Amino acid sequence: QVQLVESGGGLVQAGGSLRLSCAASGRTFSSHAMGWFRQAPGKDRDFVAAISWSGGSTAYADSVKGRFTISRDNAKNTVYLQMNSLKPEDSAVYYCAGRRTFDGMTAYFRRTSAYDTWGQGTQVTVSS
Repeated sequence: QVQLVESGGGLVQAGGSLRLSCAASGRTFSSHAMGWFRQAPGKDRDFVAAISWSGGSTAYADSVKGRFTISRDNAKNTVYLQMNSLKPEDSAVYYCAGRRTFDGMTAYFRRTSAYDTWGQGTQVTVSS
């Protein structure tokens, strides 16, 4: 069973950058597809980005495409979300999620229901 712990959140001014990390415990991390989601107060948990277990395939929400980059280091059991050109509307709690699956990326992995393991979340606040 993989357990996930996010870090790297904080307060940043609009236009700034943050890098979130999600550290995973467990020996099967390298066979997990990983995703980042975010949830603002009173709103649904929305898809941000996902990466296949080999790192060869990625997917992004339209709202973050070109600004955010998802990556992973299977040797360190860690997935990252580099966030650049941050906007106030990016403010939310960011969650990483994982699921042991095939090495690929489809629209299915944009759904919260695709993942069976979740971290506790890390707060990102972007001031204007």
